[in-house]
Amino acid sequence: MGKASSKRQSRRTETPKETGKAAADSAIDSASSRKTGSESGHRWTFLTNHAHVLIVLHRNPTIVLREVALEVGITERAVQRIIQDLEEEGFLQREKIGRQNHYQVLTDQALRHPIEKHKSIGDLLNLVALD
Repeated sequence: MGKASSKRQSRRTETPKETGKAAADSAIDSASSRKTGSESGHRWTFLTNHAHVLIVLHRNPTIVLREVALEVGITERAVQRIIQDLEEEGFLQREKIGRQNHYQVLTDQALRHPIEKHKSIGDLLNLVALD
């Protein structure tokens, strides 16, 4: 036990300047070894899953949730949660017609983020509309 404690005591402690340099070097190494989304197989998008679900429902108001999930690339349960969010916030209305749901996107609603709140859901849908 005496040898181990003497080894610990004989270690040189790093100065704050050396510690900062080591951290910076580590961050640079980490950043340079990081792959971009397309290199790692993960693809990021500019729009959220909420926007994607809204777009799909606007294009096809009677689509079943399983098909929405496949088109957006998320689980059916995630689609259910997103639809609930959109309904609660007043962006979407659901009407049951027989055994089928019919979705109506409320296009006059403003987008939520302060940067984009001057635009409406309709503006977003027009931007990504299929020609």
